Amino acid sequence: MPAILAPSRRSLVILGAGAAFVASAPKVWAQAAAPAAPTGPFSLPKRAYEANALEPHIDATTMDIHYNRHHAAYVAALNGAAKDNGMIAKASVGELIADLGQVPESIRTVIRTNGGGHANHTMFWEVMGPGAGGAPSGEVAAAITRDLGGFDKFKADFEAAGLKVFGSGWVFVTVDRVGKLALLPQPNQDSPIMAGHKVLFGNDVWEHAYYLKYQNRRADYLKAWWNVVNWPKIEERYAAAKAGKLAI
Repeated sequence: MPAILAPSRRSLVILGAGAAFVASAPKVWAQAAAPAAPTGPFSLPKRAYEANALEPHIDATTMDIHYNRHHAAYVAALNGAAKDNGMIAKASVGELIADLGQVPESIRTVIRTNGGGHANHTMFWEVMGPGAGGAPSGEVAAAITRDLGGFDKFKADFEAAGLKVFGSGWVFVTVDRVGKLALLPQPNQDSPIMAGHKVLFGNDVWEHAYYLKYQNRRADYLKAWWNVVNWPKIEERYAAAKAGKLAI
């Protein structure tokens, strides 16, 4: 059996919050565009591809809403918190969410939610791309075989883990300094970084990531997602993790 890391006790406590999102999900598509992020240290990462580049697997409208509204809202909230707190302004998002205990309690939830969202989505855009898909090669393929039972079994386990996320969340593959991999589902915008893990890659299973095209068919989305996974980029992230240079 592949290693599956258990969510932290704190993550389980807040897991129920994801259910509230499901109840209100239809309202997401009617919301106004997020306001421009206030000037600050955090910004939307530039994607290496256009919104329509991942079609037909992820549609352009979903990509536009996901990037320009949802991710932009996390960045705006972080910059808002940074305006009145020098510590937030001086730290990277990876540093902030890796040590939430050092964040002032009055804004800790803001940083947990929005810092996690910013880190998770920055990774997400990076590990996808047009003309991608297929199977991994090199060290990543070897690590998947060694730690996760081979590519076919890994894909099935990854999809099953994504389906079991109740409400909103992510399914991640984590990597340690020696290159060992594990599956780690997480609720809401929690990042494995918060529990001391590094993220190799992961898939967003919040409804805003797939609902326009797939409606409630999360299983279909999870299967289609493999067609846009950028394995060469994941190979780069794997090498960076082993060198101690992978930030988020």
